[in-house]
Amino acid sequence: MNIVRNILAVILGFMIGNVANMLTITLGHAILPPPAGFDQTSFEGVASTIQFLRPIDFTVPFLAHAIGPLVGVLSAMFIAASSRKTIAIILGALFLAGGIAANIMIPAPMWYRVIDVIFAYVPMAFLGWKLSRKE
Repeated sequence: MNIVRNILAVILGFMIGNVANMLTITLGHAILPPPAGFDQTSFEGVASTIQFLRPIDFTVPFLAHAIGPLVGVLSAMFIAASSRKTIAIILGALFLAGGIAANIMIPAPMWYRVIDVIFAYVPMAFLGWKLSRKE
């Protein structure tokens, strides 16, 4: 029964983290809208209008990429029956893989890609595990 609960923790943690990511993007763009002329409706649109983005415009996606793993791991910690550190590592790796894929598919400056991959996914998954206060 513990293994089923732990698998459920990983699945739900990943789903909840992705919902948190999308909500952060949506709310973030309501607070800090992208500049006029930026087309975020498709990969091609982003690629052809990326030059319109200022450094501040990368704040919202970075926050979304950080909040997703944090919320996902925190959620998983309260579902998991055991092996919480392992579950946090698995989720951190899943979010990191998604982040690397996004950085390959979506054009962005190299400085943003480096900061995003190094500081968003695994550190926030670790923080989620630590904040849960559950071993």
